[in-house]
Amino acid sequence: MKTKLPPLSDLVREHTPHAISARLRKPARPGYLRDWVHGGIDGAVTTFAILAGVAGAQMSARVMLIVGLANLVADGFALAAGNFVATRATRDDRTRLKAEEERQIDLVPEGEREEIRQIYAEKGFQGEDLERVVEVITSDRERWLKTMLSEEHGLAASPPTPLVAASSTYGAFLLCGAFPLLPLIVTGAADIRGPALFAVLVFVTIGALKSRWSTRSWWYSALETVIIGTLAAVIAFLLAACFRPLLAAVVDLYSQPRSAHRLGYGLFAAGCKVRRSKTV
Repeated sequence: MKTKLPPLSDLVREHTPHAISARLRKPARPGYLRDWVHGGIDGAVTTFAILAGVAGAQMSARVMLIVGLANLVADGFALAAGNFVATRATRDDRTRLKAEEERQIDLVPEGEREEIRQIYAEKGFQGEDLERVVEVITSDRERWLKTMLSEEHGLAASPPTPLVAASSTYGAFLLCGAFPLLPLIVTGAADIRGPALFAVLVFVTIGALKSRWSTRSWWYSALETVIIGTLAAVIAFLLAACFRPLLAAVVDLYSQPRSAHRLGYGLFAAGCKVRRSKTV
């Protein structure tokens, strides 16, 4: 597989002094590509897998649509909520590490300078050049803290915002997860082929768009996404087919409320009769 690289003309244009200065002046912004890709793929995969499972149990189109919509809203919210909590935990951990580094700079500044010295010695700096780097970094407290957080702890300069990350995940989940439901809404038929086609189209689109930020070709990324989604759907379909008799029995029980009511009343009456006989 060939690695996709930008053409030489673009590299030359992006590395002029003016272009470099303009790029470096821009403030660092957190990326939310991971949240969009995760939400989009999860939305299409889980919705189609749910529909495949319901179809494997031979349920009606109405049941397929209701279960699909419920999954779309509830599962998407759960995924977004989990991403919100995880992102906030990452930011809280960054705050904790920053407070620790500030305390260490106040209490053991020479030890923290030695850490900077050893970090840049590993990068190849020696002698006067190394001491000059240490002096420049440690002369500014904020620069010193940022260097310790990025070099010692491997933290990004701009962590993502929890609400934006969660919203990106939820939006992508709803958008991509809604496509497999469209054939059911339009046709009203319990046919899995329509949702399967729309799900594959979503997988291909996500994979192709994802390749823009990857070194892989669009077709390779699309094929990878299609394989993952299809595998999840096949597993759900086979499991539902295996448990189809049990599901049918449950549906049949709830479709006969009068019989269930008579059964419950009979059990209650029998219990009362036993208690009266014991009392006598």
